[in-house]
Amino acid sequence: MPNPVIEDAPPQEHILVVDDDPGLRDVISEFLARHGFEVETAADGREMERAMTRRRPDLVVLDLMLPGEDGLAICRRLAKPDGPAVIMLSAMGEETDRIVGLELGADDYLAKPCNPRELLARVRAVMRRRREPRAPEDALGAACEFAGWRLDLVRHELRSPHGVVVNLSSGEFSLLRAFVERPQRVLTRDQLLEFARGPQSDAFDRAIDVQISRLRRKLEDSGGAVELIRTVRSEGYLFTPKVTRSS
Repeated sequence: MPNPVIEDAPPQEHILVVDDDPGLRDVISEFLARHGFEVETAADGREMERAMTRRRPDLVVLDLMLPGEDGLAICRRLAKPDGPAVIMLSAMGEETDRIVGLELGADDYLAKPCNPRELLARVRAVMRRRREPRAPEDALGAACEFAGWRLDLVRHELRSPHGVVVNLSSGEFSLLRAFVERPQRVLTRDQLLEFARGPQSDAFDRAIDVQISRLRRKLEDSGGAVELIRTVRSEGYLFTPKVTRSS
C-alpha cells in the first residue's frame, strides 16, 4: 500500500534533493514525498544536472559539502530569476556559512543534522512565497523607472541607464520591488522581510542586510552614479530616487 499523503501539495511542485549521503537523501525524500511533493534525488552536481534535464525542479535542497563541484558553486549557477528555489544544508552551521549561501542566492539555509519537520516547514514557506499572488500589475504599471533605471515587473527584468540587463536572483528582485513600490520612505528590516518575502517569512534580518549589499553592488557595478539605497542608522533603509510607473 502506498504511503498516504498527510497534507496536500500541488502535484507540480517538484523537489530535487542533492546530497552525497544516501541515508540522508532517503530520509528527506521519503518524508517530503509523504507530504505531497514529488521528489527526486542526486548525489552530486553531475547527477543534479542530469535530473534537471529530465525535469526542472521547483526547489532544490542542496548540501554545501559535495564531491566535485561544491554546493556554493552550484547555488551560484542556480540563482536566476527563473531558476528553482534553493534551500542549502550544511554540517558546519556557522552564521558566516549562512550569509555566504544567502549572498549567492539561496532562499533559505538549515544546519545539519536537521529535523525533517523543520525542513518541511522551510520548504512550504519558500514555496508559499513563490505562489503568493502579487498586486495586479496594471494597478502598479508594468514597469517602474527611477534614476534612469527600468524595472520590468512582468518580465522580472532590470535595465541599467545604459540599457544593460542586470541579472537579479528572485530574492533580489523581490527586494528591489519592495523598494520601488515604497520610495523615499524609511523601511525597517522587519518591513522589508514582510514586503519581500511575505508575512509568514521566518528568515532572519541579517538576510536582508546581505541581499541589500548584493543589490547595491550590482547597481553600482552596472553604472549607477547615484546612491539608490541609503542606510538610515538604527532605523533601516531608504530608497532615495523618485519612481514613475509606466506600461
